[in-house]
Amino acid sequence: MGQKSNPIGLRLQINRTWDSRWYAEGRDYAKLLSEDIKLRKHIVDSLPQAAISKVVIERPAKLCRISIYAARPGVIIGKKGADIEKLRTKLSSMTDSEVKLNIVEIRKPEIDAKLVAQGIADQLIRRVAFRRAMKRAVQSALRLGAEGIKIVCGGRLGGAEIARVEWYREGRVPLHTLRANVDYAEAEALTAYGIIGIKCWIFKGEILAHDPTAQDRLMMEAQTSGVRPAR
Repeated sequence: MGQKSNPIGLRLQINRTWDSRWYAEGRDYAKLLSEDIKLRKHIVDSLPQAAISKVVIERPAKLCRISIYAARPGVIIGKKGADIEKLRTKLSSMTDSEVKLNIVEIRKPEIDAKLVAQGIADQLIRRVAFRRAMKRAVQSALRLGAEGIKIVCGGRLGGAEIARVEWYREGRVPLHTLRANVDYAEAEALTAYGIIGIKCWIFKGEILAHDPTAQDRLMMEAQTSGVRPAR
């Protein structure tokens, strides 16, 4: 029986760091953790069209700095920044800290595991053939510079009576290599036949320096021009 390890948890403190970055003791820890979960859920649920990949929350002193990584930042910002101000006000009401928002544009959504998995899930909901959706995602990722990609779909594929698992892999996806920059994400497609689960691994090359913030730094360098200043 295979003992599977989450590629993100396995690489924490090796070439990537946490999405929540703060320190707390005792009851404060539970309170802040609960706040983080609520803030993330609200952001993702209220902006489904923005193609949000991840939400990073940092808490220096009495400040709550939230960085939203999205493929369509214009949806979050709105006309003349009206929508982002509404969002900031709503998030401020959910926490005691002062909220600052950073919107980071993802220039290549085709090689972001979360967005690839969510894109396939959206296609399955629209009744696109699962094989076509998976193949198209694989080809797009390789064309835009990924060194390898693996996609797994499981459930009642195509409305079949018996659930099964289908997968496609192109290029290298070295899961045991800790220096490998492997992006991993899961998504669910709620179809008429039931839920179909999608897992996606994208290998973007190796990080040779031991640097926990390496993945974040590489992402920021790739899309430096897409950073919006904090508000």
